[in-house]
Amino acid sequence: MLESTPPPAHTPAPNEPKPTGPPASRVWSGLLLQPDTLLGTRYRIVQLLGEGGMGAVYKAKDIELDRLIALKVIRPELASNPEILQRFKQELILAREVTDRNVIRIFDLGESDGIKFITMEFVEGESLYQILRRQGKLEVHEAVEIMKQMLTGLRAAHREGVIHRDLKPGNIMRDAQGRVVIMDFGLARSIGGDGMTRSGTMLGTMEYMSPEQAQAKELDARSDLFTLGLICYELLTGKMPYQADSAVASLLKRMQERAVPASDWDASIPQLISELVSKCLERDPTDRWQSAQQVLDRIDEIEGRRAWSIVAPPSPVSVQRGRQPEPHPTLPRPTLHKRIWLPVLAATLVAVAVVAGWMLRARSRPVQAEKAVSVLVADFANHTGDPVFDGTLESTIDTALEGASFINAYSRESARKLAEKLPHPSDKLDEQSARLVAVGQSVNAVISGDVTFRGDKYTVSAIALDAVTGNVLANSEISAANKEAIPHEIPRLVAPIRKALGDITPESEQFHALSGAFSVGSLEAMHLDAIAMQQQYAGKYQEALESFSKAVQIDPNFAEGYAGMAAMSENLGKREDAERYIKLAMQHEDRMTERERSRTRGLYYAKMGDWQKCVDEYTQLVSRYPADRVGHVNLGICYAQLRNIPKAIEESKRGVELVPKGAQPRLNLAFYSSLGGDFQAGEREARAALELSPSAPGYLFVAESQLGQGQLSQAAETYHTLEKLDSSGASIASSGLADLAAYQGRFTDAIAILEKGAAADLTAKDAENAATKYVALGRIQLWRGERRPALEAADKAFALNQDVSVRFSAAPVYVDAKELIKAQKLASNLASELKTEPQVYGSIIEAKIALKRGDKRAGINKLLEANKLLDTWIGHFELGRAYLDAALFVEADSEFERCIRRRGEVMELFQDNVPTYALLPPVYYYQGRVLEGLKSPGYGDSYRNYLSIRGQSTEDPLVVEARKALGQ
Repeated sequence: MLESTPPPAHTPAPNEPKPTGPPASRVWSGLLLQPDTLLGTRYRIVQLLGEGGMGAVYKAKDIELDRLIALKVIRPELASNPEILQRFKQELILAREVTDRNVIRIFDLGESDGIKFITMEFVEGESLYQILRRQGKLEVHEAVEIMKQMLTGLRAAHREGVIHRDLKPGNIMRDAQGRVVIMDFGLARSIGGDGMTRSGTMLGTMEYMSPEQAQAKELDARSDLFTLGLICYELLTGKMPYQADSAVASLLKRMQERAVPASDWDASIPQLISELVSKCLERDPTDRWQSAQQVLDRIDEIEGRRAWSIVAPPSPVSVQRGRQPEPHPTLPRPTLHKRIWLPVLAATLVAVAVVAGWMLRARSRPVQAEKAVSVLVADFANHTGDPVFDGTLESTIDTALEGASFINAYSRESARKLAEKLPHPSDKLDEQSARLVAVGQSVNAVISGDVTFRGDKYTVSAIALDAVTGNVLANSEISAANKEAIPHEIPRLVAPIRKALGDITPESEQFHALSGAFSVGSLEAMHLDAIAMQQQYAGKYQEALESFSKAVQIDPNFAEGYAGMAAMSENLGKREDAERYIKLAMQHEDRMTERERSRTRGLYYAKMGDWQKCVDEYTQLVSRYPADRVGHVNLGICYAQLRNIPKAIEESKRGVELVPKGAQPRLNLAFYSSLGGDFQAGEREARAALELSPSAPGYLFVAESQLGQGQLSQAAETYHTLEKLDSSGASIASSGLADLAAYQGRFTDAIAILEKGAAADLTAKDAENAATKYVALGRIQLWRGERRPALEAADKAFALNQDVSVRFSAAPVYVDAKELIKAQKLASNLASELKTEPQVYGSIIEAKIALKRGDKRAGINKLLEANKLLDTWIGHFELGRAYLDAALFVEADSEFERCIRRRGEVMELFQDNVPTYALLPPVYYYQGRVLEGLKSPGYGDSYRNYLSIRGQSTEDPLVVEARKALGQ
């Protein structure tokens, strides 16, 4: 439960001075709000959460938005004090600048019947103060996790130039899901800004002050890091580092002495963690960590040094399928969208832009905005009687707005879906529903308007509103003699709105930059484009393709129409058509804005499989438009395809920063975190995405991250949850459960799951997913040493689908079954493709063929060439096996060590939502053979690692070999 901050007077925080005088509740108990009180006709009081010196905090119901909130009321006798009131307002102003999941979300400042209050996010949980009182101290891993989340919140605040200055356990909450939230920015101020408090005034809680704060010196972010060190010291040890008889004496000690290392109190605290905390507590700020990011980076380094532990597998998991709900509009495989491409995600996008500490500039002094500004364009009312205007102009307004590098247009299709879930559902995105959606999604501004026809001219009017307050930001209007001229005037309509949002680009430059994109030949083509977009987001790809096609028939130069056709053709499996249409889109790039050109070129390079050019294009996009969410998300995807997972994670994090309430960017970050081996982060981000929007990939990524952490039974439970989600979830779940069974060496169980799953896919006419299951089936039959059934499974897979992954995965079956002609045909077919990845897979197959024929030199050289072309996990695994067969043990050891270090990448070998983690255990077996060949005394550990995973298997030939090597 949310606790008031500071803690209630009758339960002071550890080492916090006892209150003097009557408790706060007695001072103004007669004015406390009673349950069911209605405040300001909007907020119904539910219960009192706590009281403090400044006032009280209540749990309340926001009737208008139908959600629970926390409502912080200032004591009446303090409300008349201008300085205190200013501090109260400052909490709202500064906290709203900081948007991060680890910082409390502040909504608004209100007043009713003389009562001044702030509304904020309601957090169900307990404060660190309460946790410390209950537990005394925390386990190291728990304390470090809290520290990381606190640092993430501070990083967001410091990035916006805000220092907290009053951190303490009482104003840091942890909810039931483990999310840590920093609250109470009442004493915060902007770094270098005109805050209400000055140097020379000591404010804050004495027990948690930095030395420079105690001396009333000028503060910066490093002061918050000192306080964070104090809190983390207390979490680790249950003690404060500067023990003294009084708070003042403690304050003097921290100005004169260094803290005793935390590990001196408790030897179980790792030395590196103790040193990290001690550096936070250096007296001189120049000797401390200089930023929250530095501390986070150091924690990542420390955690990266821990050896991976292999846990014993649980007992076999039974497979059950419950009653399935109605189909959910998600797909298990990659999908393309006209303007946003997210290959590892589901078809239904919930992509949102978000405020990142945005404050409007005065119109009299427009300043170029430095932070992302999100805007939602509502449905424009059509008063003309002509249906061609229904939903037509809004997307062009989006395009014109995004001519400013800092503006992101919120997906209208996603907003429409959210409007259907409002307390009063609406299938229209009118001004009221748009504002409610915008407030819930942290969108800054809403633009609404209408189209009229009076006399002999058409008029389009627009109004931009602050989403939260409803204040008018800008008004604009254009007229045209005929409807076909209206699109050309849209940049003129949008220019005053861009200026109000902070754009200083001269209007003449705006019009010049947008001229090509708004030379649309037909309003009807634009209308069909808008219809196609709605069909696309509803998952109606064939209908969307037809609408896009009609649009380009009307206007053959309509570039965006061709881009839409490319995306829909890809989703429908018509890859040759997709390539043709994306090329047509690029032929008409002069009809796009600079931003759209860069996005579409990036899409083109992605479709052509030229991932380096894809990286180059999106890098240019985000350098020119740093707040472009599409650019950062897709740049991460391109890096991942190049197997540069650290950069993929970096760009995905930026995508999440720009869209913190978007499920899709978090899913990307979850997936790439696990690929990078940070399975805890993968699970955390996947669960955060599921909270925002349940989806099949979300549950898949949770299960995969659990498997990576050795939580096999939990992964099975997650797969069973996914199994009941919808038909696509059931298909993914069967692949995941089979992969889990194969990982443990339960091959018979895995085969049964795959056969049943493939049959279900074929019944649903899903040949693509059925093929992936037959490929896995063939691989497992090989592991059992049964070549004929493996060959039959590979043949079935190839007959159903000829995707790169299917062709490459079927080839080893053919090689081992001595069907070398078939294998060579696949290798030549892959090697002849223009894209790098198939070429690499073709070389790997040719290497396996050479090794099968006994030509070890040729096989090794082929693999070396393949790995040089693209640094894949499977390439290093096969090279390790080749070196082992050639008795080149040192070289083999290096390759297998690399495979273990990069084990996250084998979670999904082809990054296609098909789990392949069962490929990992054999690495430990082969590593054992290598170390045995090197006569290393530690060779047994590798065999034991293998047996700890598959040791219970009675059908894995390698188990017998491993036991024999160990003398068992």
